[in-house]
Amino acid sequence: MVSPELVAELKRALPAAAIVEGADLQGRSSDWHGLQPLRSPLLLRPASTEEVSRTLAACHAASQPVIVHGGLTGLVHGTDTTEADVVVSLERMREIEAIDPLQRVAIVQAGVTLQSLQEAADAQGLSFPLDLGARGTATLGGNASTNAGGNRVIRFGMTRDMILGLEAVLADGTVVTSLNQLIKNNAGYDLKHLFVGSEGTLGVITRLSLRLREKPARQDVAFVAVPDFDSLARLLKHMDRSLGGSLSAFEAMWPAFYRLVTTPPAKGRPPVPHGHPYYVLIEAMGGDSPADEERFEAALASALEEGLLADAAIAQSQAEVAAIWALRDDVLQTRQWGPVIGFDVSLPIARIPAYIECVDAGFHGRWPQGRHWVFGHLGDGNLHLVFSVGNLPEDAREAIEHIVYEPLASTGGSISAEHGIGLEKKPWLTLSRSDSEIALMRTLKKAFDPRGILNPGRIF
Repeated sequence: MVSPELVAELKRALPAAAIVEGADLQGRSSDWHGLQPLRSPLLLRPASTEEVSRTLAACHAASQPVIVHGGLTGLVHGTDTTEADVVVSLERMREIEAIDPLQRVAIVQAGVTLQSLQEAADAQGLSFPLDLGARGTATLGGNASTNAGGNRVIRFGMTRDMILGLEAVLADGTVVTSLNQLIKNNAGYDLKHLFVGSEGTLGVITRLSLRLREKPARQDVAFVAVPDFDSLARLLKHMDRSLGGSLSAFEAMWPAFYRLVTTPPAKGRPPVPHGHPYYVLIEAMGGDSPADEERFEAALASALEEGLLADAAIAQSQAEVAAIWALRDDVLQTRQWGPVIGFDVSLPIARIPAYIECVDAGFHGRWPQGRHWVFGHLGDGNLHLVFSVGNLPEDAREAIEHIVYEPLASTGGSISAEHGIGLEKKPWLTLSRSDSEIALMRTLKKAFDPRGILNPGRIF
């Protein structure tokens, strides 16, 4: 339990609006879907970096474990709580402090949602290209702490590639402000990289300096059917080369997923007929509208001539663009048959067919009537796999984890492409990281958080 002395100290250090306890915690959860109840007896909502600093200083002095909450859109149980934890939520730190259209930089607090920044940048004729299905809820601090990926990594990179600088509070309350706004700055260690992707275990990110881009003048989207995996891989290279750097998304769907999201009760309708081995959403974002449209259509036409496509539908309006993207985002359709178990992995593109064949054989060998869907950001080798086995027997998760993760060791793959490790993937970390790498991670953790209070037990 949290000591009464610490609670009293926190009440002296923080305004009343920052403290939630007792009956006011009713209805609070520690995950996006509300399936994990908040078990912590105390939730703190600092509204500034200074308040975060005072909070952590008090918790550090008392060796009090702290769980950090952003938008709660993570999928690896990184925000689960116990009765012994204090929760620090950044939900009140939602200010977009500045957008510089000339430097193309935004300074934001960590609780700002991804969609809020996207909309604010758009109003300035700019864009923040990170994009996720949870854009309306996911926070930029959370995106940074997990190094989120999303739909347009193939062109713009992970969250890490969009962060110029950041401010973080260490476990003992020390504030490290490094809100660099320069693209080129090699003055010593680039400290932001220590916090990006560390899942809140080394410090609490409070503010970010983010790189913006010019707003694309045009968005071309097509949905295509592909005859085989070799053609799928060749199509990726063909479109990237033909579009001269404007390819922004290459989202693949295996037949079971495509049928799921285009068949009632799903609202989506098939842009191309069912019955093909693979389907791909292709997006290009450019600046010269007539030329880009012609280039996009010419690239698809030449792909068809080369036999890389079996069918194609090109969006003719923004409504059709939205409808095609809605198919990719309609992941919750997988819950029609009860609880599901989802995975986020990456591996070299050439090894994907053999890997999926191995997973299929292992899964259907154990659950012949089970359901299994595959889709993902194929342009960067990231696949999402979702499994349903009805009422989810007690041993199902561990068995499916073996089926999904073990083949990755021989492929050079990763157990986590973009969701992080949290508590869920911790037992499998050694498949993707060497003993020496994990030892160095532990050394960093000890140096930054010697009492182990920040998100304890996450990652390793």
